[in-house]
Amino acid sequence: MKAVAAGAASLAPFFDERSGLGRDADVRSRPARGGLQQGDTPGLYGGTGKASICDVARLKRYLAEPRNDRKARAWAGALDLRKDEIPGYLDGLTPVLLRHDTLVRNHDYKKGKAVPFNALLQAGIAILVDDQGMPAVKCSCGNPLRPFEGDRNRISVSFDDGNERWKGYDRSEVVVVRPASHELKRIALVDVEDPGRGIERPVGTAGEEDTAFDTRKRRAVPSLIGTTFGEASRRLAGRGLAVAYDGEDLPPDGARVTASDPAAGAELRFGTHVTLSVVRDESPSGGGTTPPDPEPSRPTTSPASPSAPSEPSSPSSPSEPSSPSSGPSRSERPASPSGTSDAPSTPAGSAPPPPPSTSSGPAPPSTRSAPPEPPGTTSVPPRTTPPPPTGGPASSAPATSVPATSEAPTTSAPAERPRRTRE
Repeated sequence: MKAVAAGAASLAPFFDERSGLGRDADVRSRPARGGLQQGDTPGLYGGTGKASICDVARLKRYLAEPRNDRKARAWAGALDLRKDEIPGYLDGLTPVLLRHDTLVRNHDYKKGKAVPFNALLQAGIAILVDDQGMPAVKCSCGNPLRPFEGDRNRISVSFDDGNERWKGYDRSEVVVVRPASHELKRIALVDVEDPGRGIERPVGTAGEEDTAFDTRKRRAVPSLIGTTFGEASRRLAGRGLAVAYDGEDLPPDGARVTASDPAAGAELRFGTHVTLSVVRDESPSGGGTTPPDPEPSRPTTSPASPSAPSEPSSPSSPSEPSSPSSGPSRSERPASPSGTSDAPSTPAGSAPPPPPSTSSGPAPPSTRSAPPEPPGTTSVPPRTTPPPPTGGPASSAPATSVPATSEAPTTSAPAERPRRTRE
């Protein structure tokens, strides 16, 4: 693991550090709750009210010059791009300053190739991030960056080649960035020269469209219990609050939130971390939905609807749990026949009064073959074709344990819905 200090020249950069592509700043690394941070974490990155810290237009020109063709191809390959995709890709990146010592996969340019190596970038280094908040380019030299994929708890950092150990370095506060769960439209930064001033920067802009806000203003923790981890993360980020999770890795977006600390209603400053507790969904779809599968370990996530749903995999969208605890349409999927008796005798017994079971009367039973076997026997064949087996009564399916929302039945075997008209 190679240390890369702010302002230090790389030995084999894609472009000369003195070419004016970017300028690092003097920023003291700040502690973070947990080493994994999502790319939309408010205050993860910093900015400044001064001129742009990265010259994206110049980098684009350098990569387009014929004499740099081989270099441009190596640069694009490191980011899984084609050479002709470089201009559009650069236009979608946003310049920021690191506020934490951050692990990345950096690249040198040697013998016509991009050579990857794990690097620890010091806080204050100017980078370009993509629309999920992921580090993409080191501004001062144009080196492409990829996500760090090792174990942050087992790194051994080498401080050499002019990258002396910097003041404030703390191995326990090193950060790894993971992609935001959605495409970002704006990034909430903190002014590195005035922490009381926040900067909202539209993605793909370099500072010309920034708007300022007060980071000292308190913001309330929203109600998150029953939502998915992905949805909770987005709600918190929308309030200017960060997500923390005690674990080796971030939970899947579909994991169900069971508690937050602080709880809903607490008022916090911009960028304060809120720790979420979740229960991971172990269904095959992995969407964090709440289908009450027969697994007894599924805690609190699913209300009633006791019978095991026959089609839990139908929900494909794990992230929009609008209703409080039972989740959206996915927990309505168990609305399939849930083991109910076919409501036999009542509908059948009352319908055909003719057969009063009087054996007197015409002896030849053949003339009486029209009605089925005498008294409303439980077979009730005539009742298979009547009224609406298609939609089922819109609101007469009380056993689904979900409010009378009518969406779910449309995707989960409507024709099998038992007609509960007996009571």
